[in-house]
Parts: sequence; structure tokens; C-alpha cells
Amino acid sequence: MPRVVYRTCTLCEACCGIEVHVDGGCVTAIAGDQHDPSSQGYICAKAGALKDLHEDPDRLRQPIRRTATGWEPLSWRDAFAYAAEGILAAQRRHGNDAVAIYLGEPVVHNLGALLFGETLVAALGTKKRFSANSLDQFPKQLVCHWMYGSGLFVSVPDVDRTDYMLILGANPVVSNGSLMTAPGMPARLRRIRERGGRVVVIDPRHTETARLADEHHFIRPGTDPLLLAALIHILFAEGRIRTGRLGAFVDGLAVVEQAVAAFAPEAASERVGIGPETIRAIARAFADAPRAVCYGRMGTNTVPFGTTTSWLIEVLNIITGNLDRPGGAMFANPPVDVIRLQPPTQRGRWRSRTRGTPEFMGELPTATLAEEIETPGDGQIRALVTLAGNPVLSSPAGHRLSDALRTLDHLVSIDFYLNETTRHAHVILPPVGPLERDHFDVAFQLFAVRNGAHWSPAVFDPPPDARSDADILVALASRLHWGRGGLGRVQALALRALLALGSERASRIALDLALRASPYGNGIRPWRNGLTLKRLRRAVHGVDLGPLQPSLPDRLPARADRGARRIELAPREVVADMARLRESLAHRPPALVLIGRREARTVNSWSHNLPSLVTGPLRCVLDMHPADAAARGIGPGDRVRISSRVGVVEVPVRLTNGVMPGVVVLPHGYGHRGDGIQLAVAAAHAGVSINDLTDPAEIDPLSGNAVLNGFPVRIEPRPRG
Repeated sequence: MPRVVYRTCTLCEACCGIEVHVDGGCVTAIAGDQHDPSSQGYICAKAGALKDLHEDPDRLRQPIRRTATGWEPLSWRDAFAYAAEGILAAQRRHGNDAVAIYLGEPVVHNLGALLFGETLVAALGTKKRFSANSLDQFPKQLVCHWMYGSGLFVSVPDVDRTDYMLILGANPVVSNGSLMTAPGMPARLRRIRERGGRVVVIDPRHTETARLADEHHFIRPGTDPLLLAALIHILFAEGRIRTGRLGAFVDGLAVVEQAVAAFAPEAASERVGIGPETIRAIARAFADAPRAVCYGRMGTNTVPFGTTTSWLIEVLNIITGNLDRPGGAMFANPPVDVIRLQPPTQRGRWRSRTRGTPEFMGELPTATLAEEIETPGDGQIRALVTLAGNPVLSSPAGHRLSDALRTLDHLVSIDFYLNETTRHAHVILPPVGPLERDHFDVAFQLFAVRNGAHWSPAVFDPPPDARSDADILVALASRLHWGRGGLGRVQALALRALLALGSERASRIALDLALRASPYGNGIRPWRNGLTLKRLRRAVHGVDLGPLQPSLPDRLPARADRGARRIELAPREVVADMARLRESLAHRPPALVLIGRREARTVNSWSHNLPSLVTGPLRCVLDMHPADAAARGIGPGDRVRISSRVGVVEVPVRLTNGVMPGVVVLPHGYGHRGDGIQLAVAAAHAGVSINDLTDPAEIDPLSGNAVLNGFPVRIEPRPRG
């Protein structure tokens, strides 16, 4: 019997509403949900690939263990026992911190993984926690931690009401927003212009977003903080500071003025690649706009000054009065507000033993993972758990990390693919696919440009012997707790109750309680017409909870160090980093630098095994300006050798005027090569990994975020034929 299931797409941050058309046990079509209040029918090509993912013959559907003669299937009971015993054995020999965990980006698209990932982390009892966060977003979160009191309290552009949007190092038309849940960005950007506003893009590429903008200006990679400092310098010099009502609870304005004093546009212009009069025009237009917002993303985070750049973006929004006002940078008020439900974010409670980098939000920089495995001594990582991640392709010098993984005593992977990382596992525990489990978005509602809620029911019942991520995490955590012993009575009772209740039912109960306790909920009063899980499930297209509303200072997390809800405009560590930024003014740029790019039909590394997303022309190509190519004797379609301090790859070239001279561009997520990988479609479109060239020694010193953009490379033509 044909039927339609309404839910959200879980393949990117946009969380678009979709219609999944089903007949029997098959998906017959996936379309945009015209009645979804957020996406209003918009979807990109990735949503349709949920069908490919559900049907992928390469997906693992039962646990497997690596043996001397190959992989062998295991029962779930034996797989959990084997996984737990290897972890416990490593900890008995070397201590709890000899075991690490890596959490991949898909975790945040998975309610069960979000709720019970912490259960497993607690059971491991380790300080060695790594994730994709320190590969792309820690600078922004660290700045919000310092300025607003929480790394989860992240400002987002009110794109639907702004009159002037300044976009640096971001391509939201392709990403559908990033740290900005905003489906249908092409239409949203067009509407800014239709209502008389302006969109200005600053990027080393003429991106898909730049094509829809009023202005696009090339900028040398990594110099965004110089441009921002110059913009802020101009506003101070011309008396254009307008903090408005924010001034009553903002500290440090005079410190910021002093910090940018050396960054006149004439001083920054040559290094940035944008003329001083253009810089002045942008500053004045931003300050004069009725409602303006500055937004930066990957290109401003994954560089040596990632934290300083993120800070200057916040400063620009604040000193023009555009923080926490319609059309500026605002804060979502989600129905499940994890900022209220979790303790304050922290930093520096422990440090990496190899580099001394401080933890942030309980995590160490992923750029240090390989060396933490390689370096002997107390705390050396001897066992690892990976959850929905492929760090070999997503972290710096992935080939080095791959070699390090081979040396582990025990590697447990919770994943349904045998990929570049999990091929080194001793045991793989595969969860069900996204269409076989319920979902409610918790993470990305924090970054939504409009408040809302959407329950996503499972499209299919999971196979009888399958396990969800939540099931796996709870079962493995319980094995570790029992195996280690020493549980208190309360902990033991709580764990038994969770096992008896079942992780999926526990997830729904927890969600219902959180919805009831929210500003939109009915509390415990059934007669009140508030949000509950039952009511949310009835609203199959989702619930619109209205536009973002001014909420400061009330929603600022209370600061223990000052007793008041205030904004720290000039955090000490990032102000001190301005001296390093001043020194960079004298630096001579390398002849060629490499940056990454996002592909509209790609979800990081794992979507390349989905046939509908790899059709069409070859995508893993190097974009290069014709003048740079001619100077090196390189023609269209030639293969070139790209080398960096840490690696070498070969790739075809595509010549284009859409990239700044001196900059070359390679997409992220490719490199599907190596023995033991079972990804037939991806292997046929293998490409090369940009992270065989990125250098783990290069990190943003404040946040520990990996430097994945703007690093020097050398390019040589390869012989034809």
C-alpha cells in the first residue's frame, strides 16, 4: 500500500522537510514538503540520496570482527563483549586515558547518538575525546564561550530581515547554511536584494553564493581578520560606533578601539588584496544600513587566525548595534534549549600531553590525535572508539593517522560503512540507517534562522536483529560499567532502568519532558495548550515557533566570575592575539596557497557511495587561475602534482577565472583508496584527499582548530600521456 511519511532530511544542517513516498518496503520518491514552515518545499540533491543510502548494498547490517583471514560476522552479544573487553584490557594495562573516542559530524543529526553518546563517554572515563568540532567550528564556539558565556550560545544571521549581509569565507548557497540552519538560501539571498538590500561576498573564489550577490571581492586566504580589523578601525575613526541598547551590558569597548588602532585600511590593503577605498565603502555601507549582519564560516574558522577572525565578526555586529536585533545577528530560542539543560561550557581543565593544547568543551584538538597515538609514555592512546566518523579523510595528514590506527591494540567503530578509518577496526558495530529510526533535531535548532520544531518518524521498522545508535551506545556503556565494577547503587539502578526501558523509548520520554519544560511547552499541566511530543507528532509538517526575538541580556548565561549577565567584548586571550595579527601585516604571501571547497552534491566523505550524488562530470579537480597555470606550463585537463610539507597528491586541473590568482582549490571528502575499503561506488570516483596535504602541526593556537585552508603548496605538471 503506497504511503507518504513526512520528516526532515538529516544529511545537512538545513534540516529541510521532505516527503518520503513508500510502497511496500521500498522508497519510490523523495520530494520537498511544501507545507514545512521552514523549508517550504525546498530540497537539494542530497535529500533524494536518502533512498540510495537506505538501499546501499555496501552498508553493513550486522557486527563484524577482523581476523587474520578477513572479516567474520558476530552476534550482537559477542560483538559487545569483544568490543568492551578490548577497551577494558587497554585501560587495565595503561589507565583510562589510554582509550580515546572520536565523534563524527553525523552524530549531531541523530537524536539517539546525541542523547547517549555522553553515556558512552562517561563509561569510558577518559579525557581523550576528539570530534569534528575542532576541524571546522571551534573558533566560533570559543569566541561565544568567552563573549556570551557558552560555546553553544551562537549568534546566527537573521537573514530573512536583514538589509545588508556581509559574507566572509562562507558559501551558504551550497552548504544550505553552516552554523546557520537556513534551508533555501538561494531564495533567501534573492529576497534580500528584492527588498532593496545588498549582499556582499568576500572570498578567494567566485562562489555559487557570490554569483547571487551584489558585490564580490577576492581576498587572500587567511587575511579576513586584517580586513575586519580595518573595517572596525574605520568605524572608530569616523565616529560610527552605535552599540545602542547593547551598551548597557557590554564591557571592553575602549580595549577594542586600542586593539585595532594599527589596522588602518592602507596598512591592511596590500596584504588583504582589497583597495583601501573599497574597504572604507564596505565599512560605511555596513554602518549605514538600517539592519546589517556579518557572517563567516569555514574559510574564517579553518585558518591560523580562526578565533581572532570569529571574534572580530562578533565585534563588528556589536559595535554597529546589530547584535540581538531583527535583521542582525540573533540567537535562536529552540524548544529544546540545551544551553539551559547542560552545565556551562568550560576550557582548560586538562591539556594534550603532546602539545599542551587546552581542552575545550571536553575535547582535545583532532589535529593532535595521530601524535597522541604515536607518542610513547603515560597516557598514550592504545585503544579508540569511533562513532559515525571518518577522521582519516577529514583530519590533517590523514595518511599519517591511517598509519597510526594500524598500531592500536583495539579499535571499535560504530559505523555502517567499511571505510578509510573503519577498515583498521578490530570490530565494527553497524547501526540502522536514518530512515529506520525516529529523529528530532536538537543540535541545529540552536542555529536556526527561525524557531521551529519537527518530529521525524521512522519510515521503516528496523530489521529484527538490528540496533540503533542509541541501542549500541547504551549496550556498550553498560558492558564497560559492569566490566569495570565500582558502580554506586544509584548509578546501577539508573543503568538497569535504562536497559529495561529501552533507548528509543527513553529518548522519547526525555524529549517529551524537555518540550514540556520549554517556553513553548505546557509543563505538567495537560489542560495548557503547549508543546508536547504528542502534539508535535500530530503536526506532521512541523511547527512554526516564530521569528527570532531579541533576548539579551536575559538569555546570556550567568557568569560565575562577575555575577551579572554581560557581554565581554574584549576577551583577554584574543585581544593578546592581535599582536600576532599585527606581525602578519609584514608577511609576504606564498606563491600558491590551497583552499578547500564544498560540493553541493557531497556530504563530507561518506556520500560518495551514493550513486545519485556522483553522477555528472568529474568533481575532484583542482581549480586554478589561467595565469598561474600558464606560468607553470599547465594546460586545461592536465594532471598536476601538488605537494605540501606533509604530503603529495596528483589530480586533474580545471582552469577558471573564478578563483583569485595565487590560490588553488580542491574539494573536501575524496580519497577513497586503500586496501580493505568496501565502498564500490566511491572507489570508482576515488579522487584524492585534500587532507593528505594539510599539516597537523598547523593549528589556530587559541582554539586548537585545524588549519585546513590557505596553506602553501607547490604545483608541477605531470607528463602527458
